[in-house]
Amino acid sequence: MRVPTELVPHCPVCGKPMTMNLRADDTFVEDAGWHAAAERYRDFLEAHQEGRVLYLELGVGGNTPVIIKYPFWRYTNANSRATYACVNFGETYAHQAIRDRSILIDADIDRVLEDLLGGQVG
Repeated sequence: MRVPTELVPHCPVCGKPMTMNLRADDTFVEDAGWHAAAERYRDFLEAHQEGRVLYLELGVGGNTPVIIKYPFWRYTNANSRATYACVNFGETYAHQAIRDRSILIDADIDRVLEDLLGGQVG
């Protein structure tokens, strides 16, 4: 289970191996585009926090729960008409305060979508 060295992408500027943009070290990129997208996301959450809302979380792991998971829990808890749904393979859980308004599906997302759409995915 190793990736051949020649398949690892390298930076066209410095030649070093490239990695995913994760908050694992000081190389995480937060450029103007990232900040603009983060602001649009916050605005969307703020605009859709009342009424019947489904906070659908697909494949969010424990690496950055502050961006999606925790806000979804917080907004669900604050709105009695909201439902939190989590589809994830092996990392499906909800805070106790919203468990009665949570849909937790511990499965592969592709399989879940296939089942929902009657095999029309792919």
